[in-house]
Amino acid sequence: MSDPKVALIVGGGDATGGAIARRFAAEGYTVCVTRRTVEKLAGLVAAIEAAGGTVHAFGSDARREEQVEALIEEIETEIGPIEVAVYNVGGNVRFPIAETTMRVYFKVWEMCALGGFLMGREVAKRMQERKRGTILFTGATASLRGGSGFAAFASGKHALRALAQSMARELAPKGIHVAHVVIDGAIDTQFIAEMFPERYALKDQDGILNPEHIAEAYLMLHNQPRSAWTFEMDMRPWIENW
Repeated sequence: MSDPKVALIVGGGDATGGAIARRFAAEGYTVCVTRRTVEKLAGLVAAIEAAGGTVHAFGSDARREEQVEALIEEIETEIGPIEVAVYNVGGNVRFPIAETTMRVYFKVWEMCALGGFLMGREVAKRMQERKRGTILFTGATASLRGGSGFAAFASGKHALRALAQSMARELAPKGIHVAHVVIDGAIDTQFIAEMFPERYALKDQDGILNPEHIAEAYLMLHNQPRSAWTFEMDMRPWIENW
């Protein structure tokens, strides 16, 4: 019996990460999802299994080297080769620069950039041996430009984008597709519904991003032929100014 196709989603939250996991599961992938607290993945696991998919949940802190190393080793050894890995950890906080503590700045950098490096490095080690694979990083508006109050978040997302660029240039000749996805705009989440009700009200006009539609783009990136690989994709609702 051949090994299953494995999709790893680091940061399998209730919106984008969960939608990506469900989409790859529907495509026949064995999905591995992570959050710092595994109990928070219960709803996602139940939804994937109810739809007939195969899923494994892991409690893992993406910022801790030993935990990421153990995670990738366990998946590769016990489940199967990782064909696509998605880094989907956020870190969006807003503080005036004078109120941005070193702890905040460092933690946001860990979440945005360090965790992406650790996942990317560990899966690249295995993918290089097989000469195939896809590594996808979720970016944001802050990946491209800073904004008032977003010194920490923009710095971390800029760093993640630079990491993705460097990895893409190094790994493409080795058969590995690395791509960076800029999500520019509000996403259909409970957070947006509660904190920005006027923006959320635009949902019926397609004025906010639908996580299911984002997930389709991730699957498309993974399925691209290497003669026409996309490095960077940006997505926004039609209403967004840019």
